[in-house]
Amino acid sequence: MTISWIENIKNVSKRYRKKILITMTNILGISALSHNASVSVINNGKILFASHSERYSKIKNDKYLHPMLMDEALECGKVGRIAFYERPMIKKTRQAYAGQWNLATTMTNHIRPYLAKNYPKLAMLPIQYVGHHQSHAATGALTSPYDEACVVVIDAIGEWDCVTIWKYKAPCNFVKLRSFKYPNSLGLFYTAMTTRVGLKANEDEYILMGMAAYGHPIYYEQMMDDFFHPGTCKLTMNLHRGCNKYLDDADPMDIAASAQMVIESKICDIIKHARTICNTDNLVYMGGCALNCVANTNLGRYFPNIWICPNPGDAGSSLGAADYTSCKGLDWSSPFLGHNILGDYPINEVMGELRNGNIVGVANGRAEFGPRALGNRSLLADPRGPHTKDQVNKIKRRQEFRPFAPAIMIEHAQSYFDMPVKASPYMQYTAKCKHPDKFPAIVHTDGTSRVQTVNKNDNPNFYNLINAFYKETGCPMLLNTSLNIKGLPMVNDFLDAMQFSREYGVKVCTHD
Repeated sequence: MTISWIENIKNVSKRYRKKILITMTNILGISALSHNASVSVINNGKILFASHSERYSKIKNDKYLHPMLMDEALECGKVGRIAFYERPMIKKTRQAYAGQWNLATTMTNHIRPYLAKNYPKLAMLPIQYVGHHQSHAATGALTSPYDEACVVVIDAIGEWDCVTIWKYKAPCNFVKLRSFKYPNSLGLFYTAMTTRVGLKANEDEYILMGMAAYGHPIYYEQMMDDFFHPGTCKLTMNLHRGCNKYLDDADPMDIAASAQMVIESKICDIIKHARTICNTDNLVYMGGCALNCVANTNLGRYFPNIWICPNPGDAGSSLGAADYTSCKGLDWSSPFLGHNILGDYPINEVMGELRNGNIVGVANGRAEFGPRALGNRSLLADPRGPHTKDQVNKIKRRQEFRPFAPAIMIEHAQSYFDMPVKASPYMQYTAKCKHPDKFPAIVHTDGTSRVQTVNKNDNPNFYNLINAFYKETGCPMLLNTSLNIKGLPMVNDFLDAMQFSREYGVKVCTHD
């Protein structure tokens, strides 16, 4: 079908002809110029490509659009329009209110001037701007299995929104029921605590979550009194610039434990409130706070059915923004949407390394869209080894206390873990391990694990690998962590995989 052929069709309404043309060109979704830039390409609800800029630039949380990322996205076909994940001019009003005059008065952080300078052909296309929290909500709801749902978005900040609650009805009907505005942000509170203990904002929050298990929440009540108005999620102060002198002499582990208890309590309050105003059993939970898998474990108290997209942070919003502008609904099947390393999945080669007691990498198929490796860009090991955790942390140059996740065949999950949900294919919940002494490499100091359940549909190749390991050893799980070094993005392509092998002395298998 060509445009000239369409134009010659007689008696076809202009509206119908426009719909035909839309299906012929792709929509390019963009999330960029703040942190962790990404792009998504969709056509008529089908996801053609989605990936992170950092995977190409090798700069962790890169906020700019890398040329190689854009080239790969544009290889999917002609782009008809662009969807951007937030409303820049509204954001500038909040930046001005916050005193961020350098950001409020410049246009270098506006997508159209940025495209005009770096990708001039794209700058000529129509750009549709979608609200920041609307993009989050759309990513979650439109990838979910639900026709109706309560959508909760909790993050640091969008334009002005920090928490929103929506009622969603398919295919693309969103009604905002409640919002908490800047500076009343749970995300900013948690980021402030992250910097308080010497970690990096907007990057190391998950490390703070891991530290919490080593401390005691002795400052919980004090934090609640110091930072929140009684019985609310409203902050008593603006934490946008942190609070680095707070509890100056306190043990960082105790600060982490206290902050984690606070965030869990406040998230539960919001989810509980959402249940009272949404007449549905289905929860879609999005935003950066949805990456806190310890807090997520509590969500089942309020909703029996829960969906968290595997990329709930800002990077995932390029996908939601793109589809929200077309209101088609997404044909979601898996998070494996990025760069493709061709060849058969290297089950035999990986098994050979595991059989010899080695730690081994795998880089095959399409890369994960999201922050967690789920079998296609993974570092794997036998979870039973008493020294495996220390060995993997040494390879990845991480803090020794940092835990690792088990990837387990779903039919065995309940036998080994007290699962809070039926399935956890994207490592989004923690669960008590029933046999912690047998699997020291994947159990945190509090006896929990961030479980990834794997079935034949999630990733058949990864499932078959774990099954092969199970048949040989009787152990139905592997230690699974991302194939990267602390502070660097995950391996993306074949050359990355070979470089990882050379620099860190770990065999990375790309194909059988």
